[in-house]
Amino acid sequence: MTARAITIVGAGVFGVWQAYRLARAGHRVRLVEASGAPFADAASRYAGAMLAPWCEGEAAEPVVRDLGVAALPLWRAAYPGIVWQGTLVVAPARDRSELVRFGRLTENHRALSAEEIAALEPDLGRRFASGLFYADEGHMDPIAALGHLLDGARAAGAEIAFGQTLDPAEAPGDVVIDCRGLAARSVLPRLRGVRGERIVVRADDVDLARCVRLLHPRHPLYVVPWPGRRYLIGATVVESEDTSRMSVRSALELLGAAYAVHPGFAEAEIVDLGAGVRPAFPDNVPAAIVQGRTIRVNGAYRHGFLLGPVLAEAVAGWIGRRAEHPLLQVTAD
Repeated sequence: MTARAITIVGAGVFGVWQAYRLARAGHRVRLVEASGAPFADAASRYAGAMLAPWCEGEAAEPVVRDLGVAALPLWRAAYPGIVWQGTLVVAPARDRSELVRFGRLTENHRALSAEEIAALEPDLGRRFASGLFYADEGHMDPIAALGHLLDGARAAGAEIAFGQTLDPAEAPGDVVIDCRGLAARSVLPRLRGVRGERIVVRADDVDLARCVRLLHPRHPLYVVPWPGRRYLIGATVVESEDTSRMSVRSALELLGAAYAVHPGFAEAEIVDLGAGVRPAFPDNVPAAIVQGRTIRVNGAYRHGFLLGPVLAEAVAGWIGRRAEHPLLQVTAD
C-alpha cells in the first residue's frame, strides 16, 4: 500500500473514525476541526451512541441494518468501553400494538413476559406486561468513545488540530475527506437538517443496566445508562432545522416519558439538556461521496455512531485499492 497524505476536515464521529482508521493503516493523516475544544460543536455530542442495528431496522433502510451488524465487531476491536447488555423495548399496556408492530418490523429479538422483564431489569419490576429483548446490541458514552478514538488516531501518528477553519477545496494532501456535516451543504445540496433533543440526568434512585426504549405513538423515547448513575433521555428525530434551545414543552415530554419508564426519574438531577441538528440525505442513509481527490462523508442522520466504522472501512478501501462499497458513491470530478 502506498501511504497517502490525507487531510480530514471535521472532528465529529465520522471525522474521528476516518482519522483513526486511516492513521492506523499507515497514511499521513491531519485532522482539522474548527471548534477550539474536542466535540464542543459536533452534533455527535447529542447522540445516544446506541449500537442497535436490529432496532433501527424498524424504520431504516435494510442496508443500515445489515451494515450496522457489520460495524459491531469493528467497534468491539476499537473501543473497550462499550456496554454489551442488549436493548430492552417496552410499551405501556395501552400501546401494546406499538410493540407488536415494532417486533414485526425487526429481527434478532425474543419476546419477554412481565416476569422475564423483571429478571432482566429488576428496577422495572412488573411495570410492563411484555417486551422485546435484542441481546446483541450495545451502547456507550459518546464523548468517552470519541475521546478514545481520537487518542488512538494520535497514537498512530495522526496530527490533530483544533480551533482551525479550513476550506476542503483549499486543503493540502493527496486526499481530502470532508466530514463537516451541515457546513458542507453548499457542495451537498441534498443535505437537510434533522433536530435531535436529549436530557442527561443523574438518578441515584434508578438502576438500569441496558438501553430501554419506550414505544409510544407520539413520544417514543430511549433511556441510555452511562457511568455514575447518569442517564441520557432522548427522543426520536424531529424534522426541523431549528437550532434554538430545548423548549419547556419538549423537556416536559421527555421527562414525563422517562417517568413512565421508572418513577425514580422524578427525583433525578438534571445535568445537561440540549438539542442539535444532524445532517441527513433524503433516504436517511449516510454516504461517502467521491469527487475527485475529495471524499465527502456525510448524512449521519441517527446512524453516525452505528455506521461510522463502516464508512471508515469504505473510504480506506477506496483509497487503498479503489474498492467499491454500498455506502460509496463515485461522481464525476
